[in-house]
Amino acid sequence: MKTEPLVIERVLNAPVEQVWQAITDPKKIREWYFAMEDFKPEPGFEFRFTGGKDEKTFLHICRVTEVIPNRKLRHTWSYQGYPGLSHVTMELFAEGNKTRFRLTHEGLETFPQDTGDFARENFHAGWTQIIGTTLREYVEGKSAEAHK
Repeated sequence: MKTEPLVIERVLNAPVEQVWQAITDPKKIREWYFAMEDFKPEPGFEFRFTGGKDEKTFLHICRVTEVIPNRKLRHTWSYQGYPGLSHVTMELFAEGNKTRFRLTHEGLETFPQDTGDFARENFHAGWTQIIGTTLREYVEGKSAEAHK
């Protein structure tokens, strides 16, 4: 049973190029997202990171599948030791000096639903926090610093 993709959209008070750097530069990614050893915005590049709550973490295994500089980054999203494969798409739309950021996470229904760890509500809460707070504060703070 395929479910509707999860979509989170926010307008960030920072230019597209700055948001693109935040989501593709490994040093910048570590400052607001997850600690990754490396990241390259190149189709086929595989990256891994550990995330979750303190009492239970998961190794995320992802592979970049599409890159359109300053516009779109798409990658797979799976978990080591668990069935399921999903896709995350990050799209950037310039709105003057601001960026409309749209995150679409498809395939959540492919993950095990018996434990609640992979419940849609958890993804919604996580992405809302990451995009609406963590990324926003990072790029808007950097944007403010650039204009001092």
